[in-house]
Amino acid sequence: MKKDIHPKLVECTVTCSCGNSFKNESLKSEMRIDICNECHPFFTGSERMVDTAGRIDKFKKRYANN
Repeated sequence: MKKDIHPKLVECTVTCSCGNSFKNESLKSEMRIDICNECHPFFTGSERMVDTAGRIDKFKKRYANN
């Protein structure tokens, strides 16, 4: 590999809008994010299916007979 062409990695403090923070390596020393694993619905178990115009019910009705 060529020398002196890769950027320097530094320890980065990542802070979420929910207040959670953790350490990572990045090109920046500090990052602020909107959502993390502590507040994302997939990881917290509060995930919900958003039914737009009855699409889920229509799908279940269509394929329930098969």
